[in-house]
Amino acid sequence: MSDNSALKNGLTATAQELPLFSTAAQILTPSDAKIANYIAAHLESFMAMTISDLARSIEVSEITISRFCKKLELPGLQALKITLSKELNTPNPFLTNDLTPKDNVREITEKLFANIQDGLQNSLSLLDFGTLEEAAHAIYKASRLMFFGYGNSATVCHDIATRFVRLAKSCEFTSDPHQQMTLASICDSRCVIVAVSYSGSSVQLLSALQTASENGATIILITSHKNSPASRLADHTLIGIGPEVRHNSESSVSRLIHMAIGDVLYTRVSFMQKGLFEENLQKMREGISTLKS
Repeated sequence: MSDNSALKNGLTATAQELPLFSTAAQILTPSDAKIANYIAAHLESFMAMTISDLARSIEVSEITISRFCKKLELPGLQALKITLSKELNTPNPFLTNDLTPKDNVREITEKLFANIQDGLQNSLSLLDFGTLEEAAHAIYKASRLMFFGYGNSATVCHDIATRFVRLAKSCEFTSDPHQQMTLASICDSRCVIVAVSYSGSSVQLLSALQTASENGATIILITSHKNSPASRLADHTLIGIGPEVRHNSESSVSRLIHMAIGDVLYTRVSFMQKGLFEENLQKMREGISTLKS
């Protein structure tokens, strides 16, 4: 990727290729973006720099750099270096296979499949397995599940809701903001809301989640932005992020990654109630068989 491409929230394309920076893009100030862009462009020399060296090179204060690290949920510059080193263990993290109008169908297929594979691998490194386990237990204990999402995220919600119905859970899916607010208004501590949002910043979704949280519901968020406004309302935030792809919405890749996270939750919960799951599965097969010729 070239840094000549358009900036995203102040981050250059090179900085966006680093998951640590791209997932925090929404909360970065112009000064933060300046730091991230410099580090991304000078990774090798950065690893040998002190905080004073870095501050001098970027022309910012040392305290600005310290605050930047805190925004990334890191204690300091050394932790930032260690985290980036781990991300860079794999070649070209978040390097995208950009589509072009000249691509034939084979090239489009190969590039899209490669982006999905890369997105899944990078999301695997970002996911907190403890949070995944906690989210699965919350769903297992819930008496009622609600699934909220808009646009492309709504298709993910619908897919996940359809799966959990198989576990004899009370599941309600809606992409209508008025219905979401209605459900949020009448939920209680026995309810779990699974919200899917690429940006985690939809005003209508935030309003519904705020109401649900005030009523005691547990909120599970599947998103591509760790520090989004929605993540601050969620009890459990699960990160899945696909690479940015020109000539194609990045959400097409992220949507599949978010579905994969939903599959992990569904599989884990089904193992928690294995007997019931197998019994329901047999009943479903018998029922569906009557619809076949």
